[in-house]
Amino acid sequence: MARLPRLTLPGYAHHIIQRGNNRQPIFAASADYGELLGLLEEHARKSGVAIHAYVLMSNHFHLLATPDESQSIPQMMQAVGRRYVRYFNQRQARTGTLWEGRYRSTLIQSERYLLACMVYIDLNPVRAGLVSDAADYPWSSHAHYIGRRYDKLITPHPLYWELGNTPFARDASYAELVHSGVTEQQERALTDSALRGWALGESDYVADLQRRTARRVSKTRAGRPPAATPVR
Repeated sequence: MARLPRLTLPGYAHHIIQRGNNRQPIFAASADYGELLGLLEEHARKSGVAIHAYVLMSNHFHLLATPDESQSIPQMMQAVGRRYVRYFNQRQARTGTLWEGRYRSTLIQSERYLLACMVYIDLNPVRAGLVSDAADYPWSSHAHYIGRRYDKLITPHPLYWELGNTPFARDASYAELVHSGVTEQQERALTDSALRGWALGESDYVADLQRRTARRVSKTRAGRPPAATPVR
């Protein structure tokens, strides 16, 4: 069966996962985490990608991002992937691939899933048993959103600004969201949608996406998709 092409649409939030090959570590030292973050900051800016949230785990990383153009995310991920592999291989005196093939991504309906996706991303280290509190993990955007540090990589999504009228109110509201966590159903939906490439959202949202692309956006949609309507 042919590999499903990635779907990238400008102005929509995307959940992105990149894994290490055969689950191998993609970081060997603290400097490596910093290098990848620096590359993401550089190429997100160059490619026109707003990164709303991230977490770097030992053998994979997650991003939540909105691109300006259809090629913004592919350009960013290609540049970051190539430069980081070259950096990592030189430091570790190794050769060959580092990534498990291409990155995985999907579009998510912001009004329903964006904040849940941010919480899901922040709680990755907690689910992995690395920390008991998301605030104790240094390689995620969580500290930025609870007011512990400023992260120049981050561009908050408009929905985050709606959490409160002051920075303190937003910090407190977001911290409470993370404390409440996500349901098992949300966790499974966020993981599966990104890995499989199906859009995540309500039926009206999915139908609107399908009108904008010839690529199938939903597993449940059978047959040939309708002609796409150009995104303006």
